[in-house]
Amino acid sequence: MEIGLFTSGYQRSPLEHAFIDAKRFGYDYIELWGGRPHAFAPDLRNGDIRLIQSLIEKYEVKVLGYTPEHNAYPYNFMMGSEAMRRDCVDYLKLCMDMGKEMGAEFTMISPAHAGYEARYDEIWKRLTVTVRELAEYAEKIQHTIVVEALTPYETNVVKSANDLARLFDLVESPYVVGMCDVVPPFVQGESIMAYFSILKDKMKHMHIVDGKNGEDTHYLPGEGSIPLKELLAEIKFAGYKGAATIELVTNYINEPRLYAKRAIDHLRSYMEEK
Repeated sequence: MEIGLFTSGYQRSPLEHAFIDAKRFGYDYIELWGGRPHAFAPDLRNGDIRLIQSLIEKYEVKVLGYTPEHNAYPYNFMMGSEAMRRDCVDYLKLCMDMGKEMGAEFTMISPAHAGYEARYDEIWKRLTVTVRELAEYAEKIQHTIVVEALTPYETNVVKSANDLARLFDLVESPYVVGMCDVVPPFVQGESIMAYFSILKDKMKHMHIVDGKNGEDTHYLPGEGSIPLKELLAEIKFAGYKGAATIELVTNYINEPRLYAKRAIDHLRSYMEEK
């Protein structure tokens, strides 16, 4: 299983540091966070895409996935007026263009909070209309969308494997697939491994970190409550062939290099244990 470095935790450092560290610490790829100052899609379109391409070539580290920022600041296709939804859709189409241009295998989306007064019928209508439109564009440019379920602290839209499965029933496209971040099922008392049996061939990517009950913080592997050594053995037994990003976000933003090294060392040690 390939292990990736997520660049969100490097947002107060030069992006090149993330590529340097991915190379020297033994990461297999980068999952590129699409926010300023590093890889905001409009900036990429205006010329910064060449920087990304040069870093990929210089350090010989691929960008497997592009993960644009769109959870309410300023984009959220699940809340606000139709003009706001339209603006977010146009932004995500641009993100897909940039993801494809940099050579990423996928662009990731994660439906954000729809607001406390939104009814389920309203939520699912808006979600399916939006994802169907993005799917049509993905098919046009032949670039995959990965949909991520979030914790209930972050969203009231897609929070589980069952939510993802329902979405895939409503929006049928080979270019729309799912993934599992291990924190959402863990903090909700759900089964992480159920993602594999429920999503089947739609289960294409993972975020592996550690977590603690009652919060959505992403901890270094080994510093939370998830039995990661046993989980990794089960993932291997299940025959999962995809990749897994160590998704350290802002909890370790002060010293991303130190924690990126510790994170992959911990995870590799769990993977190597019999």
